[in-house]
Amino acid sequence: MGEDKPIQIFSSPEKNIGVNVVKSPVKLTILEMLRSSEMEFDEIVSNTGKSKSTVSVHLKRLREMGIVSFKIHPNDNRKKIFYINSKYLGSVNLKEQKELEETQKEYLVNNIINDNGDFTLLLFHTLRSMLIQEGINIDPVLQATGNQIGKSLFDSLYDEDLNQFLTNIGEFWENQGLGRVSFEIGDIIKVTSVDCFECGLLPKTGKPACFLDTGIFEALFSEYFNSPVSVIEIQCYTMGDGKCVFEIEPLN
Repeated sequence: MGEDKPIQIFSSPEKNIGVNVVKSPVKLTILEMLRSSEMEFDEIVSNTGKSKSTVSVHLKRLREMGIVSFKIHPNDNRKKIFYINSKYLGSVNLKEQKELEETQKEYLVNNIINDNGDFTLLLFHTLRSMLIQEGINIDPVLQATGNQIGKSLFDSLYDEDLNQFLTNIGEFWENQGLGRVSFEIGDIIKVTSVDCFECGLLPKTGKPACFLDTGIFEALFSEYFNSPVSVIEIQCYTMGDGKCVFEIEPLN
């Protein structure tokens, strides 16, 4: 089970442990389940297909690493509920990777340099493409970075009127060369981004790639509504779409 799972990386600053790298297939399976929801011990045993003693050993090690913790079940103090107690930073897939067209000199010259692209875009694009090529996933770090950027931008973009706030975001996006964004307002706010700076030249992976944008939108709208929001990218250039589309929904 899970022999081909990518290595996962977690941080546990509250225990001064720093960065933890998890390679064990069983531990990775447990962590994948706990990233979705908290689980009782017996549920973990059932879903891993391993013996209770094996799961107990792995959970003990994950607790010692500061990645997992537990609480007593509110209705039965004999049971423990396990949950992830650290920040997920990303993953590394150690399978041999083939060189991507998007990292090659000819691609960069034709699509960025000869197109008079911003040199900072060249740096960002090449870094993201190389990480994808090497099987390194830093999506959680990118989203956290976007959150910090969004919080920093909020005061300069804020307007009490939602339509004006959206207009300010759109103007900022275009003026900074980040693309062109438009908004549809409803119970869910839909954001459409064209000529996206973050993913427009990345390889087609079949998965969304705009985690920096996701983090920025998450922070901007959480601050505006003074309440957490969910931001999900449902279309992306890396998924073969001709645009990026995000759905923003208040959680409360």
